[in-house]
Amino acid sequence: MSVGRKIIQSLSMLILLAFASCQTNFQSTAQTKETVVSTASETPKIADITSSEVKKLLESAVEQTTLTKTYDSAYVVIPYPMRDVPMEKGVCTDVVIRAFRKAGVDLQRAVHEDMAGNFSVYPKKWNLPKPDTNIDHRRVPNLQTFFTRQGKSLAITDEAENYHPGDVVAWDLDGKGMTHTGLVSNFWSETTKRYLIVHNIGGGTQAEDRIFDWKIIGHYRYF
Repeated sequence: MSVGRKIIQSLSMLILLAFASCQTNFQSTAQTKETVVSTASETPKIADITSSEVKKLLESAVEQTTLTKTYDSAYVVIPYPMRDVPMEKGVCTDVVIRAFRKAGVDLQRAVHEDMAGNFSVYPKKWNLPKPDTNIDHRRVPNLQTFFTRQGKSLAITDEAENYHPGDVVAWDLDGKGMTHTGLVSNFWSETTKRYLIVHNIGGGTQAEDRIFDWKIIGHYRYF
């Protein structure tokens, strides 16, 4: 075999190897892209929010998922107004309280002022003789009463489209009066076709698809 022919065969082999390598890389890239697209289809998407108050409320709610890592239901003495327990901990109501403050509403003050003038219409399950600025706004039934008195209560339904970003939802967890609350987020689940809930039910503040996991006993839209 001539030297020239050997060179031509060697070049041909290199070209074939290069093509095979590119094809393998292309298939690998395509498979990776398919995986990313598949994953992305399950990732919550951002809804178009027009209300500045709701935007601020939801910004706070989402931020809390990175800051509040524990659940702590201990009674804490806190200054009044506009004060809070340490951000790294809290209960379900603290998610709502912190988000509303970002939107310009201090529920610690608002609930206290309404209770101070209308104490008899608020729940008596804690046998308190008067309002307590340390804890009143951190109790779900009190928030329910306040929102209802402000004319912010909406119908309770089992249709996901009726629950909009920024809405407050309250649940009965066990049928025995154990209550819970959270916010409807602007994160959309393509799988279930509904918005995720930002709440703290024990493991810190999280965004989860749990709106119909428990019996809904309250639905409120403040803004």
